Amino acid sequence: MTNLTRRTLMKAAAATGLAGALGSRLAFAADEPLGITLVVPSPIGDVGWGHALSASLEPVKAAYGDKVKVTVLENIMEGPDADRIMTKAVADGNKFLIAGSFGYQNGALQIARRDPSVTVLHASGYQVAPNFSPFAAKYFQGTYLLGMASAALSKTGKLGSVSAFAIPELITSINAFALGAQAVNPNIEVSVVWVNSWFDPAKEQEAAKALIAQGCDVIFSNAQDTPSVVAACEEAGVFSFNLNSSMKQYAEKTYLGCVATDWSPFFKASVDAHLAGTFKGANAFLGVADKVVQVVDWNPAVPADMMAKIKETEAKIADGSFSPFTGPLTKADGSEGVAAGVVMTDAEIVAMDWHVKGVTTPLPK
Repeated sequence: MTNLTRRTLMKAAAATGLAGALGSRLAFAADEPLGITLVVPSPIGDVGWGHALSASLEPVKAAYGDKVKVTVLENIMEGPDADRIMTKAVADGNKFLIAGSFGYQNGALQIARRDPSVTVLHASGYQVAPNFSPFAAKYFQGTYLLGMASAALSKTGKLGSVSAFAIPELITSINAFALGAQAVNPNIEVSVVWVNSWFDPAKEQEAAKALIAQGCDVIFSNAQDTPSVVAACEEAGVFSFNLNSSMKQYAEKTYLGCVATDWSPFFKASVDAHLAGTFKGANAFLGVADKVVQVVDWNPAVPADMMAKIKETEAKIADGSFSPFTGPLTKADGSEGVAAGVVMTDAEIVAMDWHVKGVTTPLPK
């Protein structure tokens, strides 16, 4: 697997020019390996979102061997640079693009529309085209379970979340965290600090310390690609958990667990379909039942009776008999969010732009 940075790609684009890139695309031979390019906004590292995506391509490589060639373009800022870099990757003959950030949506969609022979998977978005599939994790299924554990361990009744961007995927993660905690202790409150970055170790650590100073004794690191929050919590003796990949090595004592994601089943099925000529764009919203989401590294401090309840709830989530977003749900402003007995649909969940009662921090305008 080749890892390239934004600087490397921009130099290549300047040297060859788009016309030269298009020429290489025309020369692409059908019997060459399938070029798969993953683009992510932060360094791959050993933890976090980018790491989870990259690791999920390993089973694809193992299955296809030299029939595929995987390139990872890391630290690619969302915006015009990303659009040019993704365009060049496709022009160079890569026919399978994984656009690994919400902000890549418009550029990646234009690529798909220009070239129907290219398959594009886009993280966290909502647009669909015949050769363009958005994909997102039902993180909320795992954060609900960790909310239950958090309430059982919290002494202050105050929980916190350091969160990247106020997009539905992360809003729902916070809401389910609050609802799971309130299922154990109805008086639980959740405070949120939005850092507006996927990768800013200093700002993330500062946010975690601010929440701890407010009395939050369990912190949810919501889509950080660094262990800054987890490490700060370990130092302060406060429990923490995160998304995507385990950060237990950075918090041996106070690590509560991880809502881990394994995208390899989805990536493998998508590559299979592309090679067979049967790929059809669809909104892939995947969770526990799909074996994409799993809570791992549970801290032994969680009481045994609570773990039994958590495992029971997890089984119900897996078989579809329970959803964390089952009414009645009240919005943070006191209005009705979901009526009693009503279960939110996936379409409603992926468009969620409000917090549940108990989340005390207003959403950014």
